[in-house]
Amino acid sequence: MSRTLVIKLTAGAEEPERANQACTVAATAVASGATVSLWLTGDAVWFAVPGRADAVALPHAAPLADLIAAVLAGGRLTVCTQCAKRRDLTETDLLPGTRIAGAPSFTEEILTENAQAIVY
Repeated sequence: MSRTLVIKLTAGAEEPERANQACTVAATAVASGATVSLWLTGDAVWFAVPGRADAVALPHAAPLADLIAAVLAGGRLTVCTQCAKRRDLTETDLLPGTRIAGAPSFTEEILTENAQAIVY
């Protein structure tokens, strides 16, 4: 039986440790073969803009941009609809493969049988 891991990241560059923890868990779960969906909300949406995750450095941690790339390669990366609109971002502004979706999609994912949701 396969489980899905849904992670919501609410912290942006101002909280690099929390942001890196969420992305590390997401990338590790992808590498483990889990179905992973990483949601970026609030200022975390900036990590889906090319080059923005590169500016976040955290000692003794994998680069945030590499972690996000790993999620995109084997999982799903989603930016919150309202958060994107508040920052004038569209899908063309985001890393290829990133989608924009809202609360109905998030709710559907976390209420799916065998889903585990974590919020950072």
